[in-house]
Amino acid sequence: MKRLLLAAALALGTAAPAFAGSPQYLVDSSTLALEDMMGGAQGSQAQDFLRKAKAVVICPNLFRAGFFFGGEGGGCVLSARTDDGSWSYPAFYTLGSGSFGLQIGVQSAEVMMIIMTDGGLNALLNSQFKFGADAGLSVATLGAGVNGSMSTALNADIISFSKSEGLYGGVSLSGSVLSDDSGYEQRYYGTAPGARAIVVNSQGSNAGANPLRTMLGRYGQVQAQ
Repeated sequence: MKRLLLAAALALGTAAPAFAGSPQYLVDSSTLALEDMMGGAQGSQAQDFLRKAKAVVICPNLFRAGFFFGGEGGGCVLSARTDDGSWSYPAFYTLGSGSFGLQIGVQSAEVMMIIMTDGGLNALLNSQFKFGADAGLSVATLGAGVNGSMSTALNADIISFSKSEGLYGGVSLSGSVLSDDSGYEQRYYGTAPGARAIVVNSQGSNAGANPLRTMLGRYGQVQAQ
């Protein structure tokens, strides 16, 4: 993928660090990752869940080394469904862990977390959330090689879905910490009211996120009963 090639070039210092310095780059990368992951049979399953979702977290560049390119400068965006059925402007997050559960031989992955319940959304809207630490929440993984993934996902609060170098596969997030990135929010919106204020109370807007919101509306439109 062009996105992964660009990330590799940045890691080697052969291109300007646009990801590390630009929240807009992260938003644009998330838009491309969403479109990329929605293709094929696994993408069709993800669409079914997204249409019923409360929110979604998209992490466009997850690397085996256990960090997102740019270090603490970003990593994920979270958008929640609004009262009128559209999607909010994104809050920014970082996802950190000593070791992500990428499959052998896989160096990078796109990850999407589909938030199915209010409890799951409220947990992520706290300043910091550690996967596997809250016994009251269930997190399922969709993807090849994950035993019972579909049956587990049907009643999960959060469903993790990933695509690694063109292949679908499970990425374990257990032990990973998702943290609100107020620095990116300040740079993108001119203020940093926090994730809850941005995605629930609509405190913050930036036209640069409209393509992402449109893409979410395309794939996550609520179906008429």
